[in-house]
Amino acid sequence: MLFREIIGQKGTKQLLRQAVREGRIPHAQLFTGISGIGKLQLALAYAQYLNCPNRTETDSCGTCPTCLQFEHLQHPDLHFVFPIVGSDETCDSFLEQWRGIILNKHYFDLDDWHQALGVETKQSMIYEKESGEILRKLSLKPYGNGYKVMIIWQPEKMNITTANKLLKLLEEPPARTVFLMVSEHPEQLLATIQSRVQTVRVPRLETQIIAEALQQKGIDEVKANDLARIANGSYLAALKKADESEENQQELRDFIALFRDAYTVGVLKDPQKKFESLKRLRQWSIEMSDSKVGREKQKHFLQYAQQQVRENYIRNIGQPELNYQMEAERDFSVKFAPFIHNGNVEGIMNQLDLAERQIEQNGNAKMIFFDLCLQMIVLIKKPKQ
Repeated sequence: MLFREIIGQKGTKQLLRQAVREGRIPHAQLFTGISGIGKLQLALAYAQYLNCPNRTETDSCGTCPTCLQFEHLQHPDLHFVFPIVGSDETCDSFLEQWRGIILNKHYFDLDDWHQALGVETKQSMIYEKESGEILRKLSLKPYGNGYKVMIIWQPEKMNITTANKLLKLLEEPPARTVFLMVSEHPEQLLATIQSRVQTVRVPRLETQIIAEALQQKGIDEVKANDLARIANGSYLAALKKADESEENQQELRDFIALFRDAYTVGVLKDPQKKFESLKRLRQWSIEMSDSKVGREKQKHFLQYAQQQVRENYIRNIGQPELNYQMEAERDFSVKFAPFIHNGNVEGIMNQLDLAERQIEQNGNAKMIFFDLCLQMIVLIKKPKQ
């Protein structure tokens, strides 16, 4: 990948190029930032620039045999580690899907990767068996005169055994080897790993840059500007919002169902309506906890719900210029926003965050989602302070 093919990130590109030109190449770097801003793309372009024999001041040449191999993600000195499903497998078993999603989709997240693997309802990890593969690959001599590059995507998904074995490699790295880790949650890495890497903090993309990239994909200017503003610095978030698919609309429907019925049970006086809404909440919790939904989608919904609660609170306190919602979300917020206020917004956000963490920790989803319903019933009727 070439630097010029990456959307925005002018400052980070300059930083990486300068380090190579000056010969200041850390043996391990950690690219951090939110999803969809180009972290993996920067790591790929940096790896290619590092190995290109004909690089210029600004980019790889793009035409030499080394660049062509990197372009197709098939250079012998380019290695990948990423989360998979199945402790008996290694990443090499999924290289075809991995190369495919990078080359065809370019910007993607863990949900997209799970879809590519056909395991949307499961959680992925980097298992202990992978550490043996890492050691084997890095023990080989470099194919060319450049560097062996090990790109680890989502290193926070390593189990503790794998993380400790990686730590030993970072403490005594093989010669002419570079580790490039790409993480959205670096705080979940071992502190000892964090202390042995140079962190590259990749910033959010500028709104105008996202809007221009969307227009290049054929989205009209008005919608592109709206999407770019809502995306809050993530090109991938803008792309996902632009996709008016059934799946994307479902999260809003689930959010509306949760809070409408919680309001009916908690606030209205009609006992029959309360009973019917309580039954619907019970059914909602069962459907949300279904194994067919999967924990990644459950977590994604809870993250979406937190974002919508925040947007409704902002609308309620009279700051529409700070709102980041699409039309359907705004339509619901017109009536719903008054019920999210300083008396309950913190409690609601805390409960949604707690549910997300419990799902992450493999808690009982049925209990988690039904308890969430009960907590929303209590919180939605709290008075303003």
